[in-house]
Amino acid sequence: MERLLQHLASWKPFTALVVGDFMLDEMWYGDAERLSADAPVPVLHVKRREHNPGGAANLCLDLAAMRGRVLAFGVVGADPEGRLLRDCLADRGVDPLGLIEDEQRPTTVKRNLIGLAQARHPQKMFRADFESKAPLSDEAVERLLSAIEARIDEADCVCIEDYAKGVCSERVCRRVVELARGRGKPVFVDPAAVADYAKYRGATTLTPNRTEAERATGLATDGSGDARHNAALAAALLADLALECVVLTLDRHGALLLEPDSGPVSVPTVARDVYDVTGAGDMFLAALAAGRCNGMGWTDAVRFANAAAGLEVEVFGCVPIPLEKIHAELLRQRSRNHGKVRTLDEVLIEAAAVRAQGRKVVFTNGCFDVLHAGHVALIDAAAALGDFLVIGLNDDASVRRLKGESRPVNSQDDRARVLGALAGVGAIVLFGDEDDDTPLGIIRALRPDVLVKGADYTVETVVGADIVLDAGGRVELVELIEGRSTTRTIEKMRSA
Repeated sequence: MERLLQHLASWKPFTALVVGDFMLDEMWYGDAERLSADAPVPVLHVKRREHNPGGAANLCLDLAAMRGRVLAFGVVGADPEGRLLRDCLADRGVDPLGLIEDEQRPTTVKRNLIGLAQARHPQKMFRADFESKAPLSDEAVERLLSAIEARIDEADCVCIEDYAKGVCSERVCRRVVELARGRGKPVFVDPAAVADYAKYRGATTLTPNRTEAERATGLATDGSGDARHNAALAAALLADLALECVVLTLDRHGALLLEPDSGPVSVPTVARDVYDVTGAGDMFLAALAAGRCNGMGWTDAVRFANAAAGLEVEVFGCVPIPLEKIHAELLRQRSRNHGKVRTLDEVLIEAAAVRAQGRKVVFTNGCFDVLHAGHVALIDAAAALGDFLVIGLNDDASVRRLKGESRPVNSQDDRARVLGALAGVGAIVLFGDEDDDTPLGIIRALRPDVLVKGADYTVETVVGADIVLDAGGRVELVELIEGRSTTRTIEKMRSA
């Protein structure tokens, strides 16, 4: 995990070339409060419509969310939907110039009817597809391949997103793999649900899900996620297709990685209340490719992709997960074993993920030497003022300078562990400098939305108050519980 987090801390932008079946997702939202008078079917009173890039276009957005420069290559119809899809991609930072028009086929459109009943969460009721699965004409194939060849040198990696809509034919896939591998570009493939994967031969890796892998190999995956059994499917694909590795995505059992001459590696997933698996495969492929472009080994790249896909299933529909949110999730996973202590750089990542969701960051600080009811009341009050509470904790040397040689009673590690056990605490950052025993550096970097101290301070005497107020935040002074202090607790213990 530490090596993976180091890669994320030094993340660099990359360029990905995406080839595949591009679609337009239409979402028609409304209320479904009654049945039709002439048939036992729900009536959807449409209130609003949304248009989002789907299929391979969704993969493009996922890559862009991880700071990738994305070049899109596929086919759209000469219709308003094709123009809308291009505009949607361009508006979100994806280069759509590689989407060629084909007058012989429509733009693939997935129209989703989504109803809300009795103020509950939205539920997909029905989907109507407008598409052609016919193979591309020879002329369209030539135009597409020429466009790819003209720009493939710009890419750090190539992704093939195949939904079996006619674009990713054997000729197209073989030529794309040939072009990419000839230039030293890795090729990541999310395969279609087909029985023959020969068209992907020579790619770097495939990421089939459980059902796709079973269909392609004729073998059954193990229902309990047994790595040795499932490795037989991966080994069959590895041998037949001359791949660098195979990654099977196994829903609740996470993912399985198999490289030549190595044993299978199981990467478990975090248990989640799955809400919607739509787009999880796209997110997995995007994160895997992005991780490899940033120098991750295969195991770390799969861990990274698994975390990204896990976050995707927690949202409704296809929602790109930004890099900061994935980074924050991995930090939280690590904290289950290492507590809530963070470096300042790490907590800035978590804070960015919190703010990206429109939520607030709160900060308070102290020595918290012998934790008592007054401390807990302050922390509870601070946590209630926002969504992510960061505590600045004086390190041992700083406490000694402030409180004397007999302090702290508890070491910084012990104090951090106790604080981290409180539900309201999001992260803890240690601080202390011979020239400055205040958390000013943390406050200056973090710019919390709310700065909290006890009511024994005034706003004018709170360290960093001016920084927070100038940034548009606020300072809150919390009433203290009378008679509760670390000094008084220690005196009672001594007198006893």
